[in-house]
Amino acid sequence: MDARLNDSSDPLAGVELFAGLEPEVRQRVVAAAVPRTYRKGQLLFVENDPGESLIVMRRGAVAVFRTAPTGERAMLAVVRPPDVLGELSLLDGAGRSASAEAIEDSQALALSRAAFIDLVHSNARILDAVLISLGALIRRLTEQNADYVFLDLPGRVAKTLVRLAGDSPASMVTIELNQTQLAELAGGSRQSVNQAIGTFSSRGWLRTEGRRIVLTDLAALRRRAGMPA
Repeated sequence: MDARLNDSSDPLAGVELFAGLEPEVRQRVVAAAVPRTYRKGQLLFVENDPGESLIVMRRGAVAVFRTAPTGERAMLAVVRPPDVLGELSLLDGAGRSASAEAIEDSQALALSRAAFIDLVHSNARILDAVLISLGALIRRLTEQNADYVFLDLPGRVAKTLVRLAGDSPASMVTIELNQTQLAELAGGSRQSVNQAIGTFSSRGWLRTEGRRIVLTDLAALRRRAGMPA
């Protein structure tokens, strides 16, 4: 989490979408936003709900997922501070394209669609940030589709773990995600993902601690995922 998010005088200072705005403009955004608290396991919204607000993460983590008619879930992303979610529905006015569930106790700010559109109209610089955000979303989805074609399941598991580690400089990174959730992200069965985790563990690339996964060799995981060192 960006340390600046703890600064109550400017809680949006670390949020890329609003970083180009003047501090006083960000304060007006905060004044228009509604604080939200979500308990672990609580749904923020579900597919096809009206896209009524932009959710700015402050603490915790939220899983974004789609649900098949059979009830199976495919997790698309894990969103943590200082990222946002729900921007797609705000722009086109359509229903939510996915569901979102808190996987940790979380806090957020909810900015209504009306307030967001007013902000876009009055501050042209935010359009650049919106376009960058949408471009990153499209690139991520394109890469995920390619992963299903070019990577085997262990490769996808390795890549998912590396992505979840983010840019952490630490030699060991703890992933607060259980193996069912990891299977949903990697697009495989829990049994197959467990086998991949067992193989990685035997090679010394990670270890499991209850419902947590501790990554001990990110370089090896990156190589297994076909990612640049």
